[in-house]
Amino acid sequence: MSELHPRPGDALVVVDLQNDFVTGTLAVPGGPAIVPQLNRAVDAFVHERLPVVATRDWHPADHCSFRDRGGPWPPHCVAETEGAAYAPGLRLPPDTIHVRKGTTRDADAYSGFEGTPLASDLRRRAVTRLFVAGLATDYCVLNTVRDAAGLGFDVVVLSDAIRAVNLRPEDGPQAEASMRAAGARFATVADVIGADVDPPATRLEAPA
Repeated sequence: MSELHPRPGDALVVVDLQNDFVTGTLAVPGGPAIVPQLNRAVDAFVHERLPVVATRDWHPADHCSFRDRGGPWPPHCVAETEGAAYAPGLRLPPDTIHVRKGTTRDADAYSGFEGTPLASDLRRRAVTRLFVAGLATDYCVLNTVRDAAGLGFDVVVLSDAIRAVNLRPEDGPQAEASMRAAGARFATVADVIGADVDPPATRLEAPA
């Protein structure tokens, strides 16, 4: 069995697989293509009875990151809207640890750890290693991975289950280099769960 195979002490972190980042106002190129890979990873963690975390932006309508308030982005992932819901096809177990970030008007949060109880939740579950995937490589994945490594977690990034915004062509590769410099390793979903392994689907559709 691979050293990367999910084991006690591991958790999967699905970063910001939300409508606005997949098909909406801030759609990441190639975003829909990672959903099947993420579902395979989720199945493997559910099969091993290991924690699954799902982060998402949950912004007020006048959030500081929006352009009409001087931020860099169009309005996105406004709380309780369809854009903030998990992307269609992403299926998560009923006991998923849901993390909402960027919930206050005047504070942004690219990391799933920023202003949330995620670190304490993971430590309470004796988690020491995180497998991270989702959107976007050069923003929320990058910052979540950096914070996780800084907090002492071992981090494995699922390279075929991330995509970059790439406002500049080099943004994605630079983000990956930065994550490696922070101590993260990279592996494919197949490296982790086995190329031909599809655990039985015991999960349910996550609530919006």
